[in-house]
Amino acid sequence: METEADSCNGQASSSVAAAANGTGRPSAEEVEIPVPWGTVAGKWWGSRLKQPILALHGWQDNAGTFDRLCPILPADIPILSIDLPGHGKSSHYPKGMHYYIFWDGIALIRRIVKYYGWEKVTLLGHSLGGALSFMYAAAFPDEVESFISIDIAGPPARDHRKQAANLGDSIDRFLRYETLSESKMPCYNYDNAIDVVLAAYDGSVDLQSVEVLMRRGMAPAPAHLGREGFHFSRDLRLKVSLMGMLSLEQVVAHAERIKCRVLNIRAVPGMHFDNLEYYPSVVEAMRKSASELVYLEIPGTHHIQLVNPERISQPITDFLLAGRK
Repeated sequence: METEADSCNGQASSSVAAAANGTGRPSAEEVEIPVPWGTVAGKWWGSRLKQPILALHGWQDNAGTFDRLCPILPADIPILSIDLPGHGKSSHYPKGMHYYIFWDGIALIRRIVKYYGWEKVTLLGHSLGGALSFMYAAAFPDEVESFISIDIAGPPARDHRKQAANLGDSIDRFLRYETLSESKMPCYNYDNAIDVVLAAYDGSVDLQSVEVLMRRGMAPAPAHLGREGFHFSRDLRLKVSLMGMLSLEQVVAHAERIKCRVLNIRAVPGMHFDNLEYYPSVVEAMRKSASELVYLEIPGTHHIQLVNPERISQPITDFLLAGRK
């Protein structure tokens, strides 16, 4: 008997394959990368015989965030889009460990680079993924060929007084999520889950985009609980993973270390940043240090790569092809 989960998974597979029709790019292949706490899951678009671009998604999203963009990029450029730890199909951290997403993310990229034996990398990131690309390029400036960042300049600069004031509550929330029993995790029918996500993104995504994300972002409720429906696959502890953020001065200091080619696409209106100096300050710092910086403002929501991928596919293609010359 076909379950709602089987139907959802079948629709996902056929949709991804259909998206590739007419572009010459085959549908993605699922991959798993071993890490000390389990596996990092991903989708490898294109040839396995060539080094891919490493693509990184945003906070609480997953590798599916590039499902509508990858099929309309050059078919001869492979792309490996991963689920960050605690997201999508990747393993969660063991209990007792905290997610420091910016610092952990740099180490994760390094693990993947070492695992595949790559010497220089090209990175593609949306939101958090763009910030991780920025940080990796600053940490290893001679080992990054280029990076493309969508609607973020670098790690968002935080008001340290607000961060200090929120620290105690963040720790208590983390401990509460860590000890939440499996039986108390929210469970939804498919339509309700989609509605919850659509409301949470507050206009940044449309219905079709949510359905794409939830192919990896939802999982059937465990059979032993005797409940039907779906729960969100991401680790609840990610909700309190924004401790240890950087000041604007620290972000700019990292920007000054970047040497590679950079394409920064800012969606308009895109994401709102509390510190109005953040985006221009970081971009200008990169402009002085990077070998090339292309900065574009393109109409769209924060999830432009998912909602309107056709608006950014050509600038990304042009940037990638220019790097071959």
